[in-house]
Parts: sequence; C-alpha cells; structure tokens
Amino acid sequence: MRRRRFLQIAAAALAVPCTASAETRWEGVALGADVSVTLRGEPRAAERALDGIAALLARMEREFSLFDPSSALCRLNTEGVLGPSPDFLALCVTAASVHAATGGLFDPTVQPLWRALAEGRDPTAARAAIGWGRVGVSAGAITLQPGQALTFNGIAQGYATDRVRDLLAAEGFTEALVNIGEFAALGGPFRIGLADPSAGLLGWRHLASGAMATSSPAAMSVGGGSHILAPDGRAPLWSTVTVEADSAALADGLSTAFCLMDRAVIRKAADALPGVRGVTLVGPSGDLQTI
Repeated sequence: MRRRRFLQIAAAALAVPCTASAETRWEGVALGADVSVTLRGEPRAAERALDGIAALLARMEREFSLFDPSSALCRLNTEGVLGPSPDFLALCVTAASVHAATGGLFDPTVQPLWRALAEGRDPTAARAAIGWGRVGVSAGAITLQPGQALTFNGIAQGYATDRVRDLLAAEGFTEALVNIGEFAALGGPFRIGLADPSAGLLGWRHLASGAMATSSPAAMSVGGGSHILAPDGRAPLWSTVTVEADSAALADGLSTAFCLMDRAVIRKAADALPGVRGVTLVGPSGDLQTI
C-alpha cells in the first residue's frame, strides 16, 4: 500500500463526531483524493444538498485537474495564458499569499521539476523555470513564462474542501464534516486522528467550525525523493505537518511548505497570516511538537 493511500485511509477512519446523532453520508473521489461528507440534518434536505456536491466537485476537476487535458489548469500549462474563472483566480490569490508568507517555499511553478524527476530527465531546465513571481495574475488573465507550468496539488484539495463547506452552509446546515484529503467542519467538534506514515496514530484533535490539513513528505516519492519539492532544492525537515486554520486551502498550502521549514520560521509564517489556529509537527523520529 502506498503511504499516500495509508494517510487517506487513516484520515477517513479517524474522523469521528464527538456526539452521536442521525447522519447522512456521501462518498466519492475528486482531485486524486477519496471524498466523504458527513452531514447532520433533515434527511431529505441533506440528500438534496449532497446532490449538489458531485456537481461542484466535477467543476473543481474541470478547473484544477492535471490529468484532464481539457481542464483550465492543463490549458494554461499548454498555452501559457488563461482567462480565469472566479474559482481559478481565487485559488491563485490564495497561493500567492501562502507563497509570500513562506518565503517562496510554497511555489506552484515546481510542476516542470516534478515531471522531470518523475520521468528521469535532467531537471536543470525545469529548475530554471521555477518562480511564482514570474506568473501574471489578474482578473483578465493568468500568464506563464516560457517553460513554466503550475500544479495546485498542494492547495486545490483544500480549496475544494472549503467550497463544499460553503455550499452546505449556504443551504443552512450547521453540522457537517467535509473530507477531501483535507478536513473542513461546520459546527462540531469532530475528533480527527493525527497519523504519520511511519509512526502511526500519534494523537487526536477536536475540530470545530474550522479546517485541518496534513502533509507527509514520505507519503509519495518522485525521482527517488520526496514528492514535496522545494524551489531551492532543500530536503524536508519533518515527517508530517498538520495545520489547523479557518480555511482548508490555507491549511493545505501551509502544511505543504512547512515540511521544508524549521520551527522558528514556521512560527513566523503562521503569525503572518490571519486564520492560522495551530501547527503540529512530527519529527523524523516520531516526536510530536505543537506551535
């Protein structure tokens, strides 16, 4: 079993509501993650709301999938320019904020490097193309420089999680847990396990009206190393990082970049962004630290 798959299974198994009540549950797949939504409310109203989730997630795939050649992201990577939808623009704005707060260590322009490493090619040219600062972002167009391509694999799942939570809130629901590889809660609290690929279950968090995202460098490998790539080539420092925040997109992006940062720099970055509630770090030996 791949470690990424282990994390998905562990997360799904360990998300437990703290109080018992009648629930409606929906499951699916989106953006490479197993999806589950647990919703408390009148059953017929819940079923109607859950019907809308499949359509919303299909729309997220059409925006951010790297595996659908017709997606907005693939068209941008191929053509170098895109007239963005509101969702695409919003995710770019969030990505820019995380990029700035992490000193550039969160950088969606690592996609050509990821491809080169995965395909066993010389990564020199791909490394030279890295640089979010050279991506043009405006309501009129997203533009890339020659040789650039984007991946939102470190933030799109969180953004989709937020959008599903927003949909349910707009329908009037106040008790729900959304899991698209990352978690977002309406109401709660929900008990969520903190699991590391090597150390296993390390503890629990109680999530209420917030979001949580986890990244583990060893969850997947590329080119013989971690799938979490630093623009400057540095290696990850942590085995697992979990971030709790108001937004799942913010938590997702930060948990990715924080894997590459030491404790003091993480604290400074977390303080620079409103909405960050806490950070849990798992060291290489399995020791657990909180910020």
